[in-house]
Amino acid sequence: MEKNNLPKIIPIFPLSNFILFPNTSVPLNIFEPRYIDMINDSMKLDKLIGMIQPLNSNNNENIPPDLHKIGCLGKITSFKETDNRTFLIELKGLVRFEIINEIKSNKKYRLYEVNFKKFENDLKNQKEEIKFNDLELIFKDLKSLFEKRGFIINWKALEKQNLDETINALAMASPFSLEEKQILLEAKNLDVRKNKIAEILSTYSHDVFNNTTLQ
Repeated sequence: MEKNNLPKIIPIFPLSNFILFPNTSVPLNIFEPRYIDMINDSMKLDKLIGMIQPLNSNNNENIPPDLHKIGCLGKITSFKETDNRTFLIELKGLVRFEIINEIKSNKKYRLYEVNFKKFENDLKNQKEEIKFNDLELIFKDLKSLFEKRGFIINWKALEKQNLDETINALAMASPFSLEEKQILLEAKNLDVRKNKIAEILSTYSHDVFNNTTLQ
């Protein structure tokens, strides 16, 4: 997608316990009526929706939760309606955005004016100056963390992906906290994200890596 084609107003899906990263694809099961409406409208328009984390878990449905400032625009690349009228979609992360204002509307879901200017590099197919073997130590320690937490990752398949796809996929799938994943999402570029992963991993060193620090 070209930056000139990015929408100024997008529907927002404030999904708890979930963060979408650029250059990653995830399946989603949509069943709430308001988000069924949102997907229907999006499919008729441009197939774009914004994923963002609520700042807190608000159990009062009458009060919309406050949101983080940074989310990720996703494009629906696969769509299927089930027999019980839920939607199964595949969402591909495109570019991060910063929310500006909520737009008043008669929709059941929320619309926001957003800005992509800080994150336009997400759209470029540029190769960052990071070599895969530079990340071997990080991946080794991350692999240990995944295994300790019972996560299963196809590491051979990851090595065949582009570096940005690999780092973003690991950041999204990692057993880090949501706050830590939000920090990774907001990292300026791939190099900063790689360093943030290393910093976060170091905080797990004592309880995960057999009480030894990362070397």
